[in-house]
Amino acid sequence: MSEEAGEASPSQLIDAKIKGLDDWRGETLARVRSLISQADPEVVEEWKWRGVPVWSHAGMICTGETYKTAVKLTFAKGASLEDPSGLFNSSLEGNTRRAIDIHEGDKIDEAALKALIRAAVALNTSKRAARSAT
Repeated sequence: MSEEAGEASPSQLIDAKIKGLDDWRGETLARVRSLISQADPEVVEEWKWRGVPVWSHAGMICTGETYKTAVKLTFAKGASLEDPSGLFNSSLEGNTRRAIDIHEGDKIDEAALKALIRAAVALNTSKRAARSAT
């Protein structure tokens, strides 16, 4: 999508989604978006699957889905990440993904989430470097 053609950028679409969620879910999605940007200033925002915010750096880091009772951060390679703070609380049975369901009133462990984002970026960049070395 090009902004010159009058189409919204992924960041603008995410802004609109947050604004459209006029409850705790919008606030939560805005907060995690901010934390992702703080953890990785080079993060790229994308808009996929007809309305899902996606954050990437050398590959997908995570998605930010919203449901009635949760904001779900699904980490594309979560099963390969260390999670010493135990943030992953959903999709634990899969071989690849792991997710964090944030419910209304939940306190986000900001330091642990930033560490998880940085670990996902490090995993993505190390895999890309390993592929280009072969």
